[in-house]
Amino acid sequence: MGWLMNLVLTLQVLSAIGIIVLVLLQQGKGADMGAAFGSGTSGSLFGASGSANFLSRTTAVLATVFFIATLALSYLATQARQPAGAGSVMQNTSEVPAPPAAPAPAGTPAASQVPGAPADSGAKK
Repeated sequence: MGWLMNLVLTLQVLSAIGIIVLVLLQQGKGADMGAAFGSGTSGSLFGASGSANFLSRTTAVLATVFFIATLALSYLATQARQPAGAGSVMQNTSEVPAPPAAPAPAGTPAASQVPGAPADSGAKK
């Protein structure tokens, strides 16, 4: 189970880094207006409008992978904390803890005062 959690965590970190890089690569909405009036070049590796579609879709896919990895991590974390047979408190009625022992009455001698009881190492002799 530990290797699966490490795999999902690695997938989540890589998708987060990918989302950051892709968001920083994308142009803002105002960049297309300047290209329409002739200032700057709008051509790129993917063409004038191809990069927006490619980067947007890739960002959406990585965001989906990130959210699925987050849900998987939360599921794996809750499964790792619970024992296999753990249920709710109401279902575990067979495992009722024993009540605490009642204190000895005031007239009863302590164990160190009972004849034949082993001597305590800290008691006076």
